[in-house]
Amino acid sequence: MISTVMRTCFPVAAKVVADKAEEINKLNVFPVPDGDTGTNMSLTLGTVVREVEALPADATMEDIAKAITHGSLMGARGNSGVITSQILRGVAEGLCDAKNQDEPTPADVAHAFRRGVKVAFKAVRKPVEGTILTVLRDVSERANELEKTKVTTAEMLDELVVEAYESVARTPDLLPVLKENGVVDSGAYGFATFLEGFVNAVEGKSGTTDFKTTVTTGDAKSDVAAKVQIELNDDWEGSQYRYCNEFLFHANDKSFDEEACLKFLATMGDCELLVGENPNYKVHVHSNTPDKVLNYMLQRGQIFEVFIHNMDLEAKDRTAKIAADKAAEAEKVAPKHAAPRKPLGFVAVAAGSGEAEILKSLGVDVVVSGGQTMNPSTADILDAIEATNADSVIVLPDNGNIRMAAEAAASACEDAKVAVVPTKSVLQAFSAMFDVDPEGTLEDNVEAMTEAIGEIRDGEVTTAVRDSAAADGTPIHAGDVMGIEGGQITVVGSDVQQVTLDLIAKMQADEEGDTLTILAGSDLDDDAFQALQDAIAEAQPDLELNPHRGEQPLYPVIFSLE
Repeated sequence: MISTVMRTCFPVAAKVVADKAEEINKLNVFPVPDGDTGTNMSLTLGTVVREVEALPADATMEDIAKAITHGSLMGARGNSGVITSQILRGVAEGLCDAKNQDEPTPADVAHAFRRGVKVAFKAVRKPVEGTILTVLRDVSERANELEKTKVTTAEMLDELVVEAYESVARTPDLLPVLKENGVVDSGAYGFATFLEGFVNAVEGKSGTTDFKTTVTTGDAKSDVAAKVQIELNDDWEGSQYRYCNEFLFHANDKSFDEEACLKFLATMGDCELLVGENPNYKVHVHSNTPDKVLNYMLQRGQIFEVFIHNMDLEAKDRTAKIAADKAAEAEKVAPKHAAPRKPLGFVAVAAGSGEAEILKSLGVDVVVSGGQTMNPSTADILDAIEATNADSVIVLPDNGNIRMAAEAAASACEDAKVAVVPTKSVLQAFSAMFDVDPEGTLEDNVEAMTEAIGEIRDGEVTTAVRDSAAADGTPIHAGDVMGIEGGQITVVGSDVQQVTLDLIAKMQADEEGDTLTILAGSDLDDDAFQALQDAIAEAQPDLELNPHRGEQPLYPVIFSLE
């Protein structure tokens, strides 16, 4: 059901944006460099999450659309938050029109984005190219193209994420202030981040994504990273207005004139927005005279939840934070380069804190945070490679979707010789690290580690977020527990413990293993993990258990057999 997917995946995508809020803030130079875009988008999305989660379990897509519209309007913060609220409203309304609420078609997705474009562009009196609206329009136009082909809905969503990041990478070519400051548009990047997080949550995929384009999300994100070298901005010339005014407004009567209000706001400053429907509106404007704005609106209704931000002070705060980050980076790098360089270093990607601790105990120098819903960029991996301070570095991507970014980082590194061992899971990385020869050459270690991962068979247990089918055709419904082997869904059930037992039994029947390494995810508590271990010991008495807490999200259980 579309409603189930929205309820399940929206909070995941909102958290991805929240986790990247500071990164998005630092990109913020348009319309003014006040460094709050990521925060504002995150607060807006967070309000929506709370409204949606408060709905009853049997809420329809229409109920969810109303909650999204109301929550995003009430919680919209800043220029970016208000525009985001209108995008969410339009797309949600478009999804309500889907004829089959069980499984949206590519035509339904294209229609939803067209509706998003219509609503969002209507809210902005003077759209500027090279912003979040440009990316939204580009994604919608790409959806229109794909609607005419034979792609599946999942394939379409994958390609729309690629288009979003490619469009973000083009924003500096469309908006000079971005190019001058060495950044992409912050709101556009926030939107692409949300879209990627949502699509990853929808698909819950394991392994390499089968894109039908010549460019993958990793490539597109690399293009973005290549265009971002955040500059300090001590000279704020982005706006002649000092105060960002935003508040909720309740009109006195049905005769409230929206167009006259917008014309007045335009005389008070810039970035004027009036969104909503009579009698409830969200008002946003940059102005030097907040008192006049409030007085005008008070004569026409009631105002509440008033926020007035001094953008001059916020811009200086952004500059100070960036300067502090650069100083901290310089301080961090200096001691490492002062120390003797290592002959061989290791970088690995991990989704959970427990996974990271194990990797470090096995000799990994730098662990990059990332996983199924938040893939690290090429720049993230390149920074990690350089932080090892080693002549040769081996990178373990630990996810098929991250391999391309890892290879791009390896190619871009000029200070070290870098190779990628194509691990598709953190458990493969564990096995690979056991076969490291500290005295061996880069080439010999890559060969040995690659051979080691070929002997590992992985299993994963997660929950379906949409209806689909297993490898043998067994129907899968949203909420079912799935057992995944080699990227294929081979076991379906309703209980994490039973699906895990069934998946292990199936893999043992195919090829018997001696050792089972098993990691508990953040959603599996200690009692449930111990009960699972006891059940495995009883069902597979000859299997040696090696249990750990991995704390990975989305996957309560992952394991390997060897």
